[in-house]
Amino acid sequence: MKELSKPEITRQQHAVRSAAEAGSRDKDLGELPNWNLNDLYPAIDSPEVNGDLERADKDAAAFAGDYQGKLPDLVAGQGGGALAKAIARYEALQDTLGRLYSYAGLLYAGDTSDPECSKFYGDIQEKLTAITTQLLFFELEINRLDDAALDDALGVPELAYYAPWLADLRKERPHQLEDRVEQLFHEKDVTGRGAWNRLFDETVSALRFHVDGEELTIAPTLSLMLEPEPEQRKAAADALSVTFNANIRLFTQITNTLAKDKEISDRWRGFEDIADSRHLANRVERPVVDALEQAVQNAYPKLSHRYYALKAKWLGLDQLNHWDRNAPLPDEDTRTVPWDEARRTVLDAYAGFAPQMADHASRFFDNGWIDAPVRPGKSPGAFAHPTVPSAHPYVLVNYQGKTRDVMTLAHELGHGVHQILAAPQGLLLSQTPLTLAETASVFGEMLTFRSLLSQTDNEQSRKMLMAAKVEDMLNTVVRQMAFYTFERRVHTERRNGELTSEQLGEIWLGVQAESLGPAIAMNEGYETFWAYIPHFIHSPFYVYAYAFGDCLVNSLFAVYERADEGFVEKYFDLLSAGGSRHHSELLAPFGLDAADPDFWNLGLSVISRMIDELETL
Repeated sequence: MKELSKPEITRQQHAVRSAAEAGSRDKDLGELPNWNLNDLYPAIDSPEVNGDLERADKDAAAFAGDYQGKLPDLVAGQGGGALAKAIARYEALQDTLGRLYSYAGLLYAGDTSDPECSKFYGDIQEKLTAITTQLLFFELEINRLDDAALDDALGVPELAYYAPWLADLRKERPHQLEDRVEQLFHEKDVTGRGAWNRLFDETVSALRFHVDGEELTIAPTLSLMLEPEPEQRKAAADALSVTFNANIRLFTQITNTLAKDKEISDRWRGFEDIADSRHLANRVERPVVDALEQAVQNAYPKLSHRYYALKAKWLGLDQLNHWDRNAPLPDEDTRTVPWDEARRTVLDAYAGFAPQMADHASRFFDNGWIDAPVRPGKSPGAFAHPTVPSAHPYVLVNYQGKTRDVMTLAHELGHGVHQILAAPQGLLLSQTPLTLAETASVFGEMLTFRSLLSQTDNEQSRKMLMAAKVEDMLNTVVRQMAFYTFERRVHTERRNGELTSEQLGEIWLGVQAESLGPAIAMNEGYETFWAYIPHFIHSPFYVYAYAFGDCLVNSLFAVYERADEGFVEKYFDLLSAGGSRHHSELLAPFGLDAADPDFWNLGLSVISRMIDELETL
């Protein structure tokens, strides 16, 4: 982490900093970077934090005084220009609030076990909820404007700029509630869904797993299931199941509560299907997602079932154990990849596509926008946080030198580049729906894979690379759609009453057996592995976005490899659009249509053909 702008270091920051530096020293990995959050705020107790909170509170009150209950008269009397000015003020306020929330959230992700970071995160949530309660009226009242009056107002260029945001806002209108009910839902989130999310995060971060006499956190334990020795993989799987089982009642309670919470919200808002609220947020139609789910399920036999039977044969087994699913192959390169090599690999792949892409990605390395070491209390997994357009994104990974970690880095940097390119749209238009948000990340992975493959002149090495990529694609498409199916069944059954841990385990095992096929044994203990997956808790039904993105990228790559003229420019145009255009409009220049069922089969056929080639190698 770079030196703080203030000469003193608060105890909260010093704790985060010391833990980060301790985790960054690894003789095999090299020096791992720790993010520098000074670009957001210099310290938890800095005047800048308190100043922005106080100013945002005053500005929100002034905004409500100027506009609450006055929008119809404002538009009728002063036209679209006045409404555009109000939206610009609202957007600026949201940028300040987003900066505060991002800072608190990133500090918390860096060490969820630190009580002071945790308190700061909770306090910021409460304060921002109080401030944003004053702003709730704005979007609700915009949606009560007469259609004809709003259409007339959109004739003004300043307001026409916000037309995509207004159109998306209009889609929320059928599910909008009376103002006081909306306020209650908003304020109760801190003690409702938000509190359960926080409990889940802190519980997972505090879990410890005993493997061969060593006590580990969740990230390195999961990583052991990628080791070449089957004994290590089994030991890690056993440790995971023991600890998950010891905490299963709590995870079951969290799952039941959040599923019921969602059912209440959906019922009040009039959503018909359990996933409709997610589809609306993603700006994607239910039939499109249904077609994706059906296409993937129909492809299980020729994709996952076929590949895992092939892998079992390569490993000399009649059947893979569940801890063998991601095991390295006998001749796979299992060396540790140092951080500097990972950086070069990803940036070179990006530069091979477009120097501009590599330039954007390199900023994350050069400016302290990445947090890479594994350390106790740090959030597991990986993410790219866009923060707000007035700042820049940050990337979190738990880098342990595996080839998959290199691909994860490529994935998250793809998100980061996307977020940089979309930022000029402004906060309201830069937020990309999840279905398209995974495009750049999966494309970044594909670029890295293709770059490595092009440098391989050995048939055995080619086989290993292709097998690893197929496994990543199966994890992205088959596994994530299976997660979606699991969620659908859980939320459907929850409407009939609370689910026991045993019922959740049975649903999990049933879906896993369907998706992975007979070549993988569901051993005792695996029934608890649903418990730690954060997407089920934080973003119900998020997971289909990964499969959407993978199939989309497969189709995009087919266009790219045909040397389609102007592809790079069209691709950057897609990313730069953020959330300002519908997926149908953005895909049209590439000749692609996600509403066409054949679109999904085209993407899935790419995986199938790679398995065909593996069978011949």
